[in-house]
Amino acid sequence: MDFLQLAKTRYTTKLYDPTKKVSEENIQKLKEILRLSPSSINSQPWNFIFISDPTLKDQLAGASEFNSQKIKDCSHIIVFSACDNIKKFEEGMPNYLPEGSMEYYNQVIKPQSEFEIKSWFQKQVYLSLGFFLSACADLGIDSTPMEGIEAKKYNEILNLKDYTTLFAVTIGYRNPEDQNQPTVNPKSRLAVDKIIQSK
Repeated sequence: MDFLQLAKTRYTTKLYDPTKKVSEENIQKLKEILRLSPSSINSQPWNFIFISDPTLKDQLAGASEFNSQKIKDCSHIIVFSACDNIKKFEEGMPNYLPEGSMEYYNQVIKPQSEFEIKSWFQKQVYLSLGFFLSACADLGIDSTPMEGIEAKKYNEILNLKDYTTLFAVTIGYRNPEDQNQPTVNPKSRLAVDKIIQSK
């Protein structure tokens, strides 16, 4: 299937089949794909946690507002977090960033406020989200990106240090009764000429 067709058929899954699990082979592929995600200057200010343990999923479901049932029924939930410790990030840069990248960071990013630097970190994590959702579609895995979670409670449940939760993604396989799938509820998008210009 080509990528345009994947874009037409991929959708945000609302109901999962709890009896179907993503294979360990595909989980390993998704982990490697996340590792290879793009980020500005190869900064990689992120952390990803794959969770399949039912007890832990139930705890996270309790801090997930309207997304609770998706988390209980999905195969895995992946928590995407951004670096929340600027000093630690800067101390680690020499271990993997070339001189030119560190120069860019020190001249362009570092002079900004703490809020702006952490916002820059978070933007990189959102780049990985697009990469990840596309990978799931290519592997025939259904997914649901979720900002509707209580990030602080996620941090506590997962005992996160130096990172903070931004959002989560559930993955698995759709319940045939899911009314959000495009064959039942066609995608609604703005026309190309409304959002794209050629000059």
